[in-house]
Amino acid sequence: MATLILDGLEIAYDDAGAPDLRCVMLVHGFSSNRHEGWKRTGWYAALDQRRERRIAFDLRGHGESARPHDPALYGRRTLSDDIVRLMDARGVQRASLIGYSLGAQLALGAAIDHPDRFDHLVLGGVGARLLDPPRGGDQMVAAMSAASADEIPDPLLRSFRQFADEQGEDRLALAACSQGEGRAVSMEDLARVRTPTLVVAGARDHLAGSVEGLADAIPGAHAETLPGCDHFSAIAHAFFKGKVFDFLDGWLVD
Repeated sequence: MATLILDGLEIAYDDAGAPDLRCVMLVHGFSSNRHEGWKRTGWYAALDQRRERRIAFDLRGHGESARPHDPALYGRRTLSDDIVRLMDARGVQRASLIGYSLGAQLALGAAIDHPDRFDHLVLGGVGARLLDPPRGGDQMVAAMSAASADEIPDPLLRSFRQFADEQGEDRLALAACSQGEGRAVSMEDLARVRTPTLVVAGARDHLAGSVEGLADAIPGAHAETLPGCDHFSAIAHAFFKGKVFDFLDGWLVD
């Protein structure tokens, strides 16, 4: 396991592939980690087969990275900046950036703040609901703090809690992460995105909302819906990989 220190916190990451290959940055979702989000689901193997350099890391509070319980360490702008700081540490000037769910929100923030660093932007597991006002994390805090997942009445929150338990995540760290300072994304922010963008989510992903609604707000963005997939199943599906690789290779056209 490779690590670097950001703001005094140890961040775990994987970096594979020759430095001269096209680099793909992978950013996992809330309560996941780099191994669950990208390795187990076949992304590592697929990118290796394509001879891409791949860099994936565990967000603060997740996986093998440091898991502080202070919400002040989980501001969304800070988490987005961690992507670029890792690129700097690994000597990567430009990369294609793929984020899923929370990782997609962070990837979008990185692309807005650092438009010269990314060749492609893939926003997975998100849609028009990303344009809603930031929501407080109280419900997620309660879900992560409950004695048992069986006590959580909301099925989506219960799914996140069960997923966190399955991964052996630190639930108090996840609760702190959900309380981190949010970041509202405006229509003006999206209109300034110049990185070629793909928005993709499962047809049954009620958490994401309309992929077309988000893509329409980003100049030139493509929208793709994955049939038969919900928020938790889409990331592993071959449909998702196929759409992303077509996008990276310039095969998606309007």
